[in-house]
Amino acid sequence: MKRFLSRFFSTKPDPAEALRPLWHAIVREARDPAWYENGGIADTVEGRFDAITLVTALVMIRMERDEPLREPSARVTELFVDDMSGQLRESGVGDLMVGKKVGKLVGTLAGRIEAYRAGLTAADDATLEAAVDRNVSLSSAEGAHRVAERMRAMHDRFGAMDSRKLLAGEIA
Repeated sequence: MKRFLSRFFSTKPDPAEALRPLWHAIVREARDPAWYENGGIADTVEGRFDAITLVTALVMIRMERDEPLREPSARVTELFVDDMSGQLRESGVGDLMVGKKVGKLVGTLAGRIEAYRAGLTAADDATLEAAVDRNVSLSSAEGAHRVAERMRAMHDRFGAMDSRKLLAGEIA
């Protein structure tokens, strides 16, 4: 509420707005049918949330690598919170419960960032596949392997990407 009021009464632009193209690119990537058709993520509300947190986690892991991107990564988290709050309200969750549920979702995102970071830095693919298996609603037994492969490729692509392109949302 405080952020809403400060945006309403402030003459300064909201710093999170500069990252809205990146947030839209994250959501667009998470909605790519390949995650569901070929990748093994279940095409359910839970699966779509898992895909958004997966792509967000990969972006956040990339951003934490560069000191100048650490502060903007907090803005990405704000956009995640705003989006999840809106989604919860649209699905009928009452205003009194939204904050509590969003808090749990942010905790979920933080846990997944840790799990995926450990999997991506492990010497073997089994660690990442296990993290995917624990954290993603899958539609098939081989889904963890396919999702982990795609995650690793995306992680490598983000790692080679120029910071300005990342911030501009040019992640596809």
